[in-house]
Amino acid sequence: MMQNKPYIKTLLATAMMASFALVGCAKSTDKTEPTASSESKTSTSSGDTIKVGILHSLSGTMAISETSLKDTALMAINEINANGGVLGKQLEAVVVDPASDWPLFAEKSRQLLTQDKVAVIFGGWTSVSRKSVLPVVEELNGLLFYPVQYEGQEQSKNIFYTGAAPNQQAIPAVEYLLSEEGGQAQRFVLLGTDYIYPRTTNKILRAFLKSKGIADADIMEEYTPFGHSNYQTIVGNVKKFAAAKKTAVISTINGDSNVPFYRELGNQGIKAADLPVMAFSVGEEELRGIDAKPLVGHLAAWNYFMSVKNPKNTEFSNKMKQYAVQYKLPNASKMVTNDPMEATYVGINMWKQAVEKAGTTDVDKVREAMAGQSFAAPSGYTLTMDAENHHLHKPVMIGEIRADGQFDVVYKTATPIPAQPWSPYIPK
Repeated sequence: MMQNKPYIKTLLATAMMASFALVGCAKSTDKTEPTASSESKTSTSSGDTIKVGILHSLSGTMAISETSLKDTALMAINEINANGGVLGKQLEAVVVDPASDWPLFAEKSRQLLTQDKVAVIFGGWTSVSRKSVLPVVEELNGLLFYPVQYEGQEQSKNIFYTGAAPNQQAIPAVEYLLSEEGGQAQRFVLLGTDYIYPRTTNKILRAFLKSKGIADADIMEEYTPFGHSNYQTIVGNVKKFAAAKKTAVISTINGDSNVPFYRELGNQGIKAADLPVMAFSVGEEELRGIDAKPLVGHLAAWNYFMSVKNPKNTEFSNKMKQYAVQYKLPNASKMVTNDPMEATYVGINMWKQAVEKAGTTDVDKVREAMAGQSFAAPSGYTLTMDAENHHLHKPVMIGEIRADGQFDVVYKTATPIPAQPWSPYIPK
């Protein structure tokens, strides 16, 4: 199924977003106490606009990762509006900041659906943020497009999962590390941030490793809180654990903790050839803020990398760079793209296609029209929304970090593979 082939921030100011009038509409709201309502919302287009919600942390520990997804969503909305909008109407983005505060994700999503009357929400990164939104969109019959890899074990009729399920990222990554090409690791360190996604994913991986003959004594598992910044002791303990056998680290560290973690790897002289780190939540955006030279050769598993070469990706990267310059985003000249940005872009365009097929923003009809939607993605693959489980069929890619913070793709599937939301390694 797999084949190998080398290949390769900050919230927009309100004044900036006002300039969307030329090619689209956007507004920012920050009402922290939305009015609760159990009224079912199924259609939210009025006048000349259709409101869509952008729900990403633009402050707090997850801003390092999520701000770029807000920018991607606004770029895609600009592009859609410049091409005539949806059903002849312009999209109006309503941007809210849950500030890396998980209960606030629920409040903000309720605000978007009951007060702002959005037709759809694009957002979230951590699984705990998604779990906060899930009961709200189910209660109010809203739609959430969730663009990040996650632990599986979920299938809501009100969520479309455009990131990877475990069989589209975590399991293939470990298979690679067990293989001759991946170094034939005999010991594994499962190191993550202390919340749902890392713990559940590592539960799946621990069971998978045991099925491959890896003993419990050869698996080290440790978690740190969001925003953790001192990795000196942990990295030292990992080095000691790795002294006995060939070892690999599986990192599910999320947010800005990745910066001190990777810096500490460099400080302690850990080389990828001796102790490779395979990350599931580190991409081009996270590496943009650190010196990547000491990290050359460490790995990440995703479904897209900025470095892949094809016309669709060149077009996508150029659009993001042009957008960054036009709206004077921080470090616009160094704008990068990454996997969740691609998933955000794919999700918005698939939703547009489904609305046009349904002829309405009615949630039930759009949900039905989403089944089987396909889109030629920047990854170079045509991605398809599964007709049954609300997950995209996606390729698997593994990349090695380069000195410039980009990745050389060293492992990829020939075609997209269907997601398996429910892992066979842990019970439902």
